[in-house]
Amino acid sequence: MISREQGVGFFEIDWQDTAISLPQHSGSFEHLLQKGEADKSKRLQVKNLFRRFPLAVFKGKQASRERGAGILLHITSIPSAYGVGDLGNGATAIADFLHRSGQKYWQLLPLNPTEAGQGYSPYSALSSKAGWPLLISLETLAKEGLLSAEDLKEGELANESRVNYPAVEKTKLQLLSKAFDAFIQSENAHQPFELFCEKEKSWLDDFALFQFIKTKHNGQPWYEWPDEFKQRNEETLETVVSENDVEIQRIKWYQYVFAKQWASLKTYCNNRSIKLIGDMPFYVSYDSADVWAAQHLFSLNENGERTGIAGVPPDAFSADGQLWGMPTFNWEKMREEGYIWWIQRLRKNIELFDLTRLDHFRAFAAYWEVPADETTAKNGRWVTGPGSDFFKVIQKEFGDLPFVAEDLGDINEDVLNLRDEFNLAGMKVLQFAFGEDLPQNAYIPHNYEKNFVVYTGTHDNNTTIGWWRKETDQPGKKRVENYIGAEVHEGNIHQALIRLAYASVANIAIVPIQDVLGLDELARMNVPSSGENNWAWRLTPNQLNAGIEKYLQDLTRTYN
Repeated sequence: MISREQGVGFFEIDWQDTAISLPQHSGSFEHLLQKGEADKSKRLQVKNLFRRFPLAVFKGKQASRERGAGILLHITSIPSAYGVGDLGNGATAIADFLHRSGQKYWQLLPLNPTEAGQGYSPYSALSSKAGWPLLISLETLAKEGLLSAEDLKEGELANESRVNYPAVEKTKLQLLSKAFDAFIQSENAHQPFELFCEKEKSWLDDFALFQFIKTKHNGQPWYEWPDEFKQRNEETLETVVSENDVEIQRIKWYQYVFAKQWASLKTYCNNRSIKLIGDMPFYVSYDSADVWAAQHLFSLNENGERTGIAGVPPDAFSADGQLWGMPTFNWEKMREEGYIWWIQRLRKNIELFDLTRLDHFRAFAAYWEVPADETTAKNGRWVTGPGSDFFKVIQKEFGDLPFVAEDLGDINEDVLNLRDEFNLAGMKVLQFAFGEDLPQNAYIPHNYEKNFVVYTGTHDNNTTIGWWRKETDQPGKKRVENYIGAEVHEGNIHQALIRLAYASVANIAIVPIQDVLGLDELARMNVPSSGENNWAWRLTPNQLNAGIEKYLQDLTRTYN
């Protein structure tokens, strides 16, 4: 057609600057009919493709991730005068520290909103797409003229070593509300807020309505609301929106501010060559805007009651298994709708992070489903997950898959094959490496391949010193010493495992900041299956000093 329009033969067509843009994270492409690869700009000039033949055949080459190291540190743990870490000066100070230390990655826990009823767990959130208002920087709002110096003084809390979430909620939400009132009354341009609301409409409207109704019902979960709210009577919800516009706008504004501050922090980090690694839970909380707004996509009956509950089967550590409480997905409905719910969820994570860890990855292959009337996970069953079909749809939508598969725990060949089919990076945890099967252990460094992220431990593990003190027996300690070939003790075990991580062939090494600092079990972030005293640990000011910087610099240089 173009040839006819221009009145020339195929090889005389003037393609001008027509080009094919490649995915952002793609590797190179080899032209099988003529020598040469895509240029560094990730744009294939069409005029160069058809120099010799009227067709082009390409073979993609997966981009290999260069070696890099980073830390695991959640936003809540950053020092702050306001009781909990936030997206402001404390976070940019961490980015500066990482840059000076030669680090390329900063891994975080989920940023979604949680509450007391969820144990303040970031893995049990009220929304899979919203941000947690408690992470908003009050100081940034003050710089924008929405809070005064006196307001900031009111928001200050004792800089304790653990987050007092109820106290933070009380003071911070009051000040955020005050900032919104100032925003409404100000002459500031409101158009960016309005554009944000329109852009995020697919989830934001439901989330704001969910939050408002939940507050009006004293925090009750949605499945205990009156039927007209629980079952989303259209006329009832329209009335709520029309009669409470300002309060619903307030909730949306918090999300706008969170998104704006997060985007600023991400840009700040990326400009310093620091990539952000996010964490996406597989399941979503039963009491969440996601489940309330799309009940047909979950294992619920017509009354909103769960019919299938997520968990894991019994193992050596738990005779009853673990019953998590979230409803499982209705994968048949998900598939019928083209996995659009998942596409939107993953798109949000791709916007927020440079890489995203897919928690409980094994459930994409098969998941443990427990009947709703069971009190333990013992009588569950394995159900086939969406598998390759799902990831083909996701790959078609996004091209590159910037994900890390959390392939830990009870996994089999199906899980590993699914991970490898889509060339997803896997995980290695050194605390799992020193059992009696050490020579063949999948977590011991001599058995690694490159496409992995290695950790000394994760947020669910003890600190390395805590692991050595409380969880490693004498034979285990002897195996560690034999493997390292040097004397190991409580004072240097964290440094020994960090060196193993850095020295391994894994492309990425991530170390919890508690291990960098050599902290014991009191600094642990989470104890799985325990409901109290989790997610509260905090850095104290000046812990990340010049000595720690040099320590990380030296390691990074030594191990490239």
